[in-house]
Amino acid sequence: MRMTGNSDSISLYFHIPFCTRKCDYCHFYVLPDQEKAKDQLLRGFHLEWNLLQPFLQDKQVVTLYFGGGTPSLFGPSRLAILLEWIYQSASIHPAAEITLEVNPENVTLELMRAYAAAGINRVSLGIQTLDADLLHLLGRLHHPETAIEAIHTVNQAGISNISIDLMYDLPKQTLQHWSSTLEQVRYLPISHLSLYNLTIEPHTLFFKNQTQLRPWLPDEETSLAMYEMAITQLEALGLRQYEISAFAKPHHESQHNTGYWTGRAFLGLGPSSFSYWEGKRFRNVAHLGRYCQALEAGQLAIDFEEQLNPDAHLRELFVIQLRLREGVCLKTFQDQYGTLDTTTCHTLRRLTEEGYLQRENERILLTKRGLLFYDSVATELI
Repeated sequence: MRMTGNSDSISLYFHIPFCTRKCDYCHFYVLPDQEKAKDQLLRGFHLEWNLLQPFLQDKQVVTLYFGGGTPSLFGPSRLAILLEWIYQSASIHPAAEITLEVNPENVTLELMRAYAAAGINRVSLGIQTLDADLLHLLGRLHHPETAIEAIHTVNQAGISNISIDLMYDLPKQTLQHWSSTLEQVRYLPISHLSLYNLTIEPHTLFFKNQTQLRPWLPDEETSLAMYEMAITQLEALGLRQYEISAFAKPHHESQHNTGYWTGRAFLGLGPSSFSYWEGKRFRNVAHLGRYCQALEAGQLAIDFEEQLNPDAHLRELFVIQLRLREGVCLKTFQDQYGTLDTTTCHTLRRLTEEGYLQRENERILLTKRGLLFYDSVATELI
């Protein structure tokens, strides 16, 4: 069931920052895996949830997403308590998608059955690659065999809606490496797959070592070949590309991420989490202690907010929605959000003439060329 396009629908995101080890390429806010800190975060969630109640009036929650970090380290009992608070005080869609991010090395049958009993109905596994050398280079703690076993274990635990992440553009990664990983997907009981190309972000070990790493990165031609190979091989397996970086079996598109792409309002809880609400974007402080301190004083722990310029906001919404393979119905978009300015309309016509976009009746879609060079298209329009 698709649950997008309703202004009364909202999503919830919970940032659970605990990790056994921070990956060398990761730029997210993470903390060591400590029980005391988990209990502190649970108290913080409770306080923040109570403060956010005014936002929830006349709204229905259609997706909940527990991200991190490694949210599965939080523990089924804590997550069950958190979900109980939510169900007691908010309207939850009967078919709400409730996703938990998991690392393969943490998966056991008992643990995943406990999370299923707590209410999790979708799991996203950080596989990244099925090549042992590349996993070691990324600083991941699991092996290819561990990843494959984890996917089957999650399925055995009764959670059949399984997504995995794969990465390309990795140092020393070849087309042969990539093809081998994609070929192994054939045998996995998954319903969704997200692709990520490596970006070297500040405040990561990869950024610190980028002088040594960059000569080993695939060149642009190889990178495009990897992306095109993924599209061809995954769609042959019945995983339809419905967004630039996302593939799904029928009726298993990520409802949470589709909300981001179609402008659904969402509230982020936990340190460093973002929210998007009524044209405003805001973020919680990236520090567990200061996050809890603010909440204990009866205040939201926001350390950044911006009210988006109406025209710029409209263009941003359009460009993000353009990521979907179905494109954007111009009439529906403008009826819902407002009319695009003249300059943007001229740019859309030019990009169509140049072969990056195409029109199908009222819809504007990326062409194959536009799909490969989406970042350039987005820059032109924003």
